[in-house]
Amino acid sequence: MSKSSEFMYPSKWNANASTGVRLACELRLRIISGVIQQGSVLSENKLAADFEVSRSPIREALKILASENIIRLERMGAVVVGLSDQDIKEIYDVRLLIETFVYERILKIDTSELVRELSKIREMMEVAIKYKDADEFSYQDVLFHETIIRSINHSYILLIWNNTKPVMESLILLSMRVRLEEKSDDFLRILKNHEIYIKAIETKDREIMIQALHQNFEDVQGTVEDLWMSQQMLTTEREQ
Repeated sequence: MSKSSEFMYPSKWNANASTGVRLACELRLRIISGVIQQGSVLSENKLAADFEVSRSPIREALKILASENIIRLERMGAVVVGLSDQDIKEIYDVRLLIETFVYERILKIDTSELVRELSKIREMMEVAIKYKDADEFSYQDVLFHETIIRSINHSYILLIWNNTKPVMESLILLSMRVRLEEKSDDFLRILKNHEIYIKAIETKDREIMIQALHQNFEDVQGTVEDLWMSQQMLTTEREQ
């Protein structure tokens, strides 16, 4: 595969993945960022030439992106659908659903090891800020939340997370790169909010977790409270 310096996706994030998966990561990021515009038609032959690969990994990449509804496969080629504002809102809705469910489960388990792991990741985020590395900060941010999700050992929740993660991490990466250039002081706010997450998990305090969710998800205050009520009702019903 071409070693072009113009690649947008951090190569170390998927160094061990297949060529098709790596191409999907790159194309996804270009589409979400708008470098490849909505309505564009992607040709297998053109992509194979641009990336200096055979058509087989290109087909694999396009199938992955089609499964995410980012492109639409047609006879003339792959038509770029992209992400609408509603798509992005729904992705964050799913993430919020996952995190509220996970925290309700965390209340019932030993979290001492989880708190240690999250504290280590938070320190890595702090190092990334020091060196103005938006890509590393994004990687550690995603890892932080994935570590929380994995802690409850719920295979279907993890399946949902894995299905939304590729688009989610692209959105986070692009957002952090913009922040570094335009609003670098916001990284400290994000870091502080991760401290609140850790405190909520350590103390198992719902009010603190709601505070963290409020600060992590913009304009979702009412949604957060509704989700907590739903999770608590489901828990009560299971215990009866």
